[in-house]
Parts: sequence; C-alpha cells; structure tokens
Amino acid sequence: MAVIHRTSLKPGKLELLTSWLPSRPWYPGGAGGPDLAKAGGFRLDDPQGEVGIEFMVISDTSGAHPATYLVPLTYRGAPLDGAEHALVGTMEHGVLGRRWAYDGCHDPVLVGRLTALIEGRVQAQDQNTSDVPDPEVTRSFTGDGLASTDFATLTATDHRDGTDLTAPHGAVLRVHRALRPAPDGEPLLPAGATGHFAGPWTTPEGGRVRGLFAVLLPAPRT
Repeated sequence: MAVIHRTSLKPGKLELLTSWLPSRPWYPGGAGGPDLAKAGGFRLDDPQGEVGIEFMVISDTSGAHPATYLVPLTYRGAPLDGAEHALVGTMEHGVLGRRWAYDGCHDPVLVGRLTALIEGRVQAQDQNTSDVPDPEVTRSFTGDGLASTDFATLTATDHRDGTDLTAPHGAVLRVHRALRPAPDGEPLLPAGATGHFAGPWTTPEGGRVRGLFAVLLPAPRT
C-alpha cells in the first residue's frame, strides 16, 4: 500500500498545476490564469511500490463560472523516458527528495491501474490516509475483460473534451477532464459504453456532488 507522508512539497501541487493548466487543450482559460483549490480525489496503489498515483479533482474560480477538473498525476523518483511532453513539473519532497510529476494519462503505470480499477481488480484508496479504501469511487464493467488489453502501448490524445486512451485494437478509455455533476436520476454509464468510473467532489460553494470521471468505449465493429 502507498504511504502518505505528512511533509512539505516545494513547489506545492496546486502551484505546479497553476502553471501547467493553461497549456492544456481542455482548459478554456481565464483572464488572470487559474485560481485553484483542491476539491477531491483518490489514489491507486502501484503494486511495485515505485510510482505514486493520485487522481486530483480541482476547482477553478478564475472565470465567470467556476469549473472543476480531473487531473490524474503520477509521482516518480526519476524522469520517465519518452514522457517529456507529459511532465507537469518537479517538486522537492521532504522525505523522498526530488519527484517528477507527470500527467498520468501519459504514464503506463497509472493507465494500467486505472483499467484494473474499472474491471474491479483493485480498489480506490483514500487520498489523504494510508491503507484506507475510498468507497465513494464507483465503477462498472460489462465487457469481455481488459486484462489482455495492451494499454501499455496506448495512444494518448488530449483534446478539447479530455483525453482519449486508445488501445491497439480500437477500444477507447475516455478520461473526462472538465467535470460536470450527474443530473439526479440519470444513469452514469452512457449508451454503448462497456465500463466507467465515477466519484464525488466538493463545489466551490461547499456542496457535495458526483459525476463521471471516465468511460470505456468498445472497439468499433468491423
């Protein structure tokens, strides 16, 4: 299980994201740049114990209307080869030393654990406490199995609506970046999807809502 250290980070995560978000195609931008606050999230465990995996939900109140974003992050003790384009920044961790923070949608360790989460083979962990599951993160899967899907060789594409993780056989794991609360009474799983995961967050006004974080779409039939 991942160990949550109570220590300092320089710069802090929100400080890194304030500089990084404006470069993302799914961030609409604001006149004065992001004004961020933590709104929720959870963690996943790396079975090798090498990579920190965190799904941060952040709110941005810089625009005319508050926005909420999902930012999957990985934390590594050394640079990830070939992932320079996905580097969010580096931090000095009070216990672990220098850490390289990456957009997790471009890190095969995070993507592998995310597919395991959707399939039900792993459980989400509390964002702030070691060895405590987070039951508020829910998932479903109705496909034939993801274990044989080679998401390690996926193609990750950032676009205006989020990030598409496309497997070689055509299945797409679509990660929502700009989050929206699910309307009461409506199903979270879109028509035609074979899996999803969802979770809650706190709005800038202090309310508690939940919505879809990612959806699994099957490969097109030929």
